[in-house]
Amino acid sequence: MKGNYFITSESVGNGHPDKVCDQISDAVLDAVLKDDPKGRVACETFISAGLVIVGGEITTTTYVDVHKLVRGVLSDIGYTNQVYGFDSSTCAILNAINRQSPDISQGVDTGGAGDQGIMYGYATNETKELMPLPITLAHKLVARVEKVRNEKILDYLGPDCKSQVTVEYVDGQPKRIDSVVLACQHTEKILDKTGMKITEKSRQEIIDQVAMPIVAKLIDKNTKFYINQTGKFVVGGPQSDTGVTGRKIIVDTYGGIVPHGGGAFSGKDPTKVDRSAAYMCRYITKNIVAAGIAEKCLIQLSYVIGKAEPLSVFVDTFGTGKISEEKIVAIIRKNFDLTPAGIIKKLDLRKPVFRRTAAYGHFGRTGFAWETTDMAAKLKKDAGV
Repeated sequence: MKGNYFITSESVGNGHPDKVCDQISDAVLDAVLKDDPKGRVACETFISAGLVIVGGEITTTTYVDVHKLVRGVLSDIGYTNQVYGFDSSTCAILNAINRQSPDISQGVDTGGAGDQGIMYGYATNETKELMPLPITLAHKLVARVEKVRNEKILDYLGPDCKSQVTVEYVDGQPKRIDSVVLACQHTEKILDKTGMKITEKSRQEIIDQVAMPIVAKLIDKNTKFYINQTGKFVVGGPQSDTGVTGRKIIVDTYGGIVPHGGGAFSGKDPTKVDRSAAYMCRYITKNIVAAGIAEKCLIQLSYVIGKAEPLSVFVDTFGTGKISEEKIVAIIRKNFDLTPAGIIKKLDLRKPVFRRTAAYGHFGRTGFAWETTDMAAKLKKDAGV
């Protein structure tokens, strides 16, 4: 894209109510896969003031102590004191889990997709992670909040937080950060005499200790910082807002830079193509960009329940491809098994690795099979670039 334009992405911390639910749902999934790699899981969580409801459909040969698991996740996040409005040791927990529908199972048992839908993947060479810069920075900011809180660098911070970053692009390349938004839950310790807003000292501390280690190299004198813009953020977490699994799908992927399919990820076992095919799309696009075939690459796959092969494969390189999109599709079909069974095998998705995906994004992070670039050399050779 030519000219100057601005792109914004947001993220939320691991103590945000929706992300709490994602982490609980994926912790349930991991607990099943640990002992029963072929267990079927579709787990969703709801959280509100003093209450956690875990529901969905699970078919497994193992046992999961849901109450113990939920309290453990909440404790790990930091909800261990009523000062933050929610306490892992005293909250009520309701287990409303049933078995998977046999009507769905009969299509999946034969190797077919677990549902219909469209899935997207994307990669760009604008960062070393091959991710869009705005979402990369937004994730790093909320991860930095957790680090600063856990290490008691700023001992007044609570578990709930959000970030937002606006980046100015010039002719398709990121040039500077135009604005940084941080909303950080805190105790009353840093309120001014009016009790209505945080002190200027604490505002500057949050900029210095949270924002600057992440954004310092890309800001200039015109960069704007919005820190707890309403004035204060004492009441946070599930006390202030309900949370539901799968409600932060743009945070989970590419920050709104490209389309997102209709399905969320967390709480779903890999037979659900909402999750596994989206991971495969990221894996393919990252290898295409790493191979130098394109500077940017978007892939869309589509599936129908009960059928293994995708209905369609679509590629867009936004004019940056060294070969045609038609040839890239042919290379993809040649080199990648896009059936659910093939995806699960290639990315080794029967392992309990999913809870870690449930905060700070599913993509652009180390330690996941879909983030490797082991196919780049092969794709480069096939493309002749």
